[in-house]
Amino acid sequence: MTYAYDPELAAVVAVLPQLDITDIPAARAGMLAMREQMPPFVKPDGITIEKRTVPGPAGDPDIEVAVFRPVAQAADAPALYWIHGGGFVLGDVDGDMATPAEVADELGAVVVSVEYRLAPEHPFPAPVEDCYAGLVWMAAHADELGYDPRKLAIGGLSAGGGLAAAVALMARDRGGPALCFQVLDIPEVDDRLATPSMKQFTDTPLWNHPNAILSWEAYLGPDHKGETSPYAAPARAADLAGLPPAYVVTCEFDPLRDEGIEYAQRLVQAGVATELHHYPGTFHGSSGAGAGTAISTRMVADRLAALARAYAAVR
Repeated sequence: MTYAYDPELAAVVAVLPQLDITDIPAARAGMLAMREQMPPFVKPDGITIEKRTVPGPAGDPDIEVAVFRPVAQAADAPALYWIHGGGFVLGDVDGDMATPAEVADELGAVVVSVEYRLAPEHPFPAPVEDCYAGLVWMAAHADELGYDPRKLAIGGLSAGGGLAAAVALMARDRGGPALCFQVLDIPEVDDRLATPSMKQFTDTPLWNHPNAILSWEAYLGPDHKGETSPYAAPARAADLAGLPPAYVVTCEFDPLRDEGIEYAQRLVQAGVATELHHYPGTFHGSSGAGAGTAISTRMVADRLAALARAYAAVR
């Protein structure tokens, strides 16, 4: 199909490689090769980055996290727990350094990014339980990390946005860490794959309906039948009341568009203060793939501003 992309993004789409997760090992190798061809991540001078190993879920292996901290850290610094994307099957902390580093540098926040296990080798609930365990560790070490525990937010991109939504549900239901905010950026939250945008966008860049099918099959198992846990697919949650205020991002030509919009609407209906930002002319992951374009720059700035407002609202 032909899509009315933002003119600057149209030039990006023309040179983007096709992402196909039919062969997951090959897709992972392709992502690493693409990363090697891109400009390397440059750490801002005003922050430090430390890799640490922390306890995983009970009975499971430890997990690795990356801790981003401002050099001149305030005593009441805010904090963000960040979850990378990749359709539950791709990605790692090293491939998603820019966002945590920017939040630490621009907002003076302590940011922890979690290296969770990937499907299909580790299907649900392993990835989300890893993410929850990392949040529990971060919350328990607020004094050591030097942030204000009242200003702890969670966020993620794509599958990471879905995992962030799921971890927020877990924290509510398990009496876990208190969260002041959740950033759900182009979140993958619904395994039913029945929305109009999901059915329509079969050939969009970076993510499309065929990839979404494979993603959920890897995460839930190819023979999965019956009810899906809301900790796997947060759109399945019967009750969204009592969750932290939310900032939800959707893109026009993204199969995940409508499930993100519907989740934001349900949050509003459940009494959760929610801000929905829908960006015309964009595609899944265009804020990163189109870095430097006007609309991608605005998307990143809007996300930072939303976090800053959330931290300022904590009293």
